Amino acid sequence: MMKKLLVIVLLLFTGVSTLNAQAQPDAYTETLREMMKVSGSLESFHAAIDQIFTMYKQEKTAVPDKFWDTMKAEFDSTSINDLTEMLTPVYKKRMSIEDLRAIIAFYNTPVGKKFAKETPGIMQESMQIGREWGMRIGKEMVSKLQENGY
Repeated sequence: MMKKLLVIVLLLFTGVSTLNAQAQPDAYTETLREMMKVSGSLESFHAAIDQIFTMYKQEKTAVPDKFWDTMKAEFDSTSINDLTEMLTPVYKKRMSIEDLRAIIAFYNTPVGKKFAKETPGIMQESMQIGREWGMRIGKEMVSKLQENGY
């Protein structure tokens, strides 16, 4: 009887420990979340969520603001956590936890903070330049194809 009780207690403890471990993000995921925070990535993800909500609000004008505010608060808290969990295996394949810590250290320097702050603007302008560059290459390709009779 005592052995059965001990086995049951051990199984319960193991089950609770496993559930607790699954509920708590591991050190890697927490480090990734910190890296995303200091790099400005989380801010960019929140901006993307804002854009999605703006689009839906424009389409669904009969929906009250209270609904949107509640949904936005929910998405802001859960979707970023979900995204971080989803990205963890991608980063784990390519970056060690030490790599992430080194990146965090960089972003905590003055130039790292400046880079994080300026990255959204750099990305916005770079995307426009990239579109123009792509269009130019496309035009050149069409021209070369035509020159060669294709």
